[in-house]
Amino acid sequence: MVVIYNSRLPESKSLAEYYAARRQVPASQVFGFPLSTNEDMSRKEFRDGLEKPLERALEKGKLWRTGPYAVPATTNQPARTETRVVESRIRYALLCYGVPLRISPDAELKEEGAEQVRVELRRNEAAVDSELALLPIIDPKPRLMGPRQNAVYTTTNAAFLHPTNGVLLVTRLDGPSALIARGLVDKAIEAETNGLWGRAYFDVRNITDPGYKLGDDWIRGASEICRHLGFETVVDEKPATFPAGFPMSHIAFYAGWYDGDVSGPFAQPTVEFMPGAFAYHLHSTSAATLRSTSQHWVGPLLARGATITMGCVYEPYLGGTPDVAVFAARLIFNGFTFGEAAYAAQSVLSWQTTVVGDPIYRPFGKNPDQLHRELAVRHSKWLEWSYLRLVNLHLATGKPMAGLVDLLEQLDLRRQSALLMEKLGDLYSAQGKPSTAVYAYTQALGLDPSPQQRLRLRLVLGEKLPALERTPEAYADYQELLRELPGYPDKLGICRKLLSLAQALNRKDDAAGYQAEIDRLSPPPPQAPTSPRLIRRRGH
Repeated sequence: MVVIYNSRLPESKSLAEYYAARRQVPASQVFGFPLSTNEDMSRKEFRDGLEKPLERALEKGKLWRTGPYAVPATTNQPARTETRVVESRIRYALLCYGVPLRISPDAELKEEGAEQVRVELRRNEAAVDSELALLPIIDPKPRLMGPRQNAVYTTTNAAFLHPTNGVLLVTRLDGPSALIARGLVDKAIEAETNGLWGRAYFDVRNITDPGYKLGDDWIRGASEICRHLGFETVVDEKPATFPAGFPMSHIAFYAGWYDGDVSGPFAQPTVEFMPGAFAYHLHSTSAATLRSTSQHWVGPLLARGATITMGCVYEPYLGGTPDVAVFAARLIFNGFTFGEAAYAAQSVLSWQTTVVGDPIYRPFGKNPDQLHRELAVRHSKWLEWSYLRLVNLHLATGKPMAGLVDLLEQLDLRRQSALLMEKLGDLYSAQGKPSTAVYAYTQALGLDPSPQQRLRLRLVLGEKLPALERTPEAYADYQELLRELPGYPDKLGICRKLLSLAQALNRKDDAAGYQAEIDRLSPPPPQAPTSPRLIRRRGH
């Protein structure tokens, strides 16, 4: 790989050197170019300041060799010869914090054949990453107007993702700060060592409109891949995004759409991202800037702990966004690196997608059995997750639930694991054993769960206890939830539950207090529209 930094920013060079040291990239493959210090650069700046200098550096360093490339005839084009990369010692290019993000539109750029491009795609702005991915195509350069079909889209052969096939795998270490960008490689290496563990969350919208259903299909497909490959998987079917009070613990994988700015659990001060986690929100301008911790999505997700992500710098239209189902399959099932999975998931290049994270991060490179043995030998804290995946894999293949309950009941680790105790409660619940399930959830509460797991356990107990005629315990549970999380975003919803329980328990004073709190927290009712006043004007 090559590492590229902005020589006008000391923190950009420092990050490049840090990454090169951690990933053992030779100093001769680290390049600095004097670039704009803004996130935007003009088409001329891109061409003269980055594209051509990098091309020359790769040739001079003998990192690749160009030559004639025979392009076979198609229905619309005769056979021709182009100049392309024909040998390459590299496949990846990493852009470091400070390298511009976007190529601005150029209204004066004129290209032959531009009129053949669909009107809405007749634009030449692009993500720097996506444009640079076509660097191996030397002469003639690809048309800049509109997107270009990605020849390696959906490939299952990692070796095919190569400059000799016209694609350089370009990602960036970036984010709201250089420190956040630096952390992306640290978390990637940690997850490669111990595995990427956690839960998978998916937010579909249940859209039937053919023009938009594709987004739901991609996200739902990714959820099925994660479920079948052993992740504890949650799919939200409601039109709105996950609410702020949703108990989103131990996030390893997230994909959803379609809020303009970061929202719900991800807008909270702390988010439980696991080391190595992937998070992606489908929106036309999810990566319009990477410098903000509150606007759009990519910057805030990175600031709150995501390790890898993708986003759009300008309007791509839905078909021009990454296919997250292909991404999940390549990353998790095929064991691709992040860079390989990201480019296998894009149907077009020279377009609007930026890819943020360590390109050679490979979280699923180890055989699961081998990794399980390594974790067991090290007495690793991650071993409980490996057992959880084993249980979920058996569930996905239809193994009898009773046998999985026996497995967890006999596992000594379960007695120290809030994670496995909660899973045992879920299995009891699925077997129709509510009392035993409640016992398991209560035990899990005493085993140091994470804050969001504790919230989920409280909410589950609050729902299940009244059905067992244990209303006082449900009442105490919800009260404890508010004591533990005084800033809980859905305090209004919990107060409504407490009001109902207080009334059932004939606790009139408590009920009055909760009613007052509900009144205080409830938004004011919408005002009735007033009749417009007639304005008399002179002469009328």
